[in-house]
Amino acid sequence: MADLTQTSPMSLTDRLDQEALNAMAPSQAELMRELGVKPRPGWTSKLPSGLAAFITNPKGMAGVVILLALVLFSVFGPMMSDYNPNRRAGKPHVLPSYEHVLGTTRMGKDVFTQLAYGGRVSLAVGFGAGFAAAAIGLALGISAGYFGGRVDDVITFFVNVVLVLPGLPLIIVIATMVEQASPMVIGLVLALTGWGWAARTIRTQTLSLRTREFVLSAELMGEKKWRIILVEIFPNMLSFVMGGFVLGTIAAILAEAALEFIGLGDPNAVTWGTMLFWAQNNLALQSGAWWEIWPPCIAIMLTGAALVLVNFAVDEITNPQLKASRKIGLIRKFLQRRGRSADVF
Repeated sequence: MADLTQTSPMSLTDRLDQEALNAMAPSQAELMRELGVKPRPGWTSKLPSGLAAFITNPKGMAGVVILLALVLFSVFGPMMSDYNPNRRAGKPHVLPSYEHVLGTTRMGKDVFTQLAYGGRVSLAVGFGAGFAAAAIGLALGISAGYFGGRVDDVITFFVNVVLVLPGLPLIIVIATMVEQASPMVIGLVLALTGWGWAARTIRTQTLSLRTREFVLSAELMGEKKWRIILVEIFPNMLSFVMGGFVLGTIAAILAEAALEFIGLGDPNAVTWGTMLFWAQNNLALQSGAWWEIWPPCIAIMLTGAALVLVNFAVDEITNPQLKASRKIGLIRKFLQRRGRSADVF
């Protein structure tokens, strides 16, 4: 009984102190609000963590929305027009109106129709060349870094050859040989000459990952090499692969537009580059026909900006250093608002 009478006041005091601390401590919602952490919506909790993080990332979703809008416009835009992109649709240099939403060119062609049809070709060339270059760089880079030895020597030799092989001058030479380089030829050359930097970067990263504990553990457990590459190494390459794809796609779209703008492409093809080529030849800028120049320029700029936003989002999600630095910054600001020292970081 004596023990009980001695411990009961202590337990009561502890209970009162705990209630006081609970009253002073902020709630979970207040902490999340001060740290800038947004609660995950209920429907995203059923998705994989990486996909849920991307969906809740404002930069990534903004890029996806812009890209989706451009793709849908290129696919369904021609169905909204009754004009042929290669034929005369009205008077020369008609201002944007209800009949011609984006006006007409000097030759009377509808700009809206050309922009939609041109988006199909330009986006197909850009995404095709970017995807091919990223896939080739990923396969060769991981193979060289993981297998090493003679495989690494052979692949590194070809990577060095591709890195010193200029893509644009090669396309210019091909264009002079065949008179007119089609968008397909331009995209193929850019894909075959644009994977060098991606392969070298991925090889370097694979060399560092090959000696990590999780890879060595998988090898000791007898896992197959292809499974180690796909399950253990590839997920850590996602930011590099996405960066190579984004840079390759932007470079392909800009290179195609630049080559066609200077007259090395097929002038009969309808692309964003040929639209700029004919606008220059028809002196659209001098005559004040801004509607013939700005639509393809804005389309190219929006495509590049959307891809860069997607790349930023993927990098923030998959790069551990960026994730750690963001969390440390939020915690530092939180401690400073609370009057606590943040020197530990």
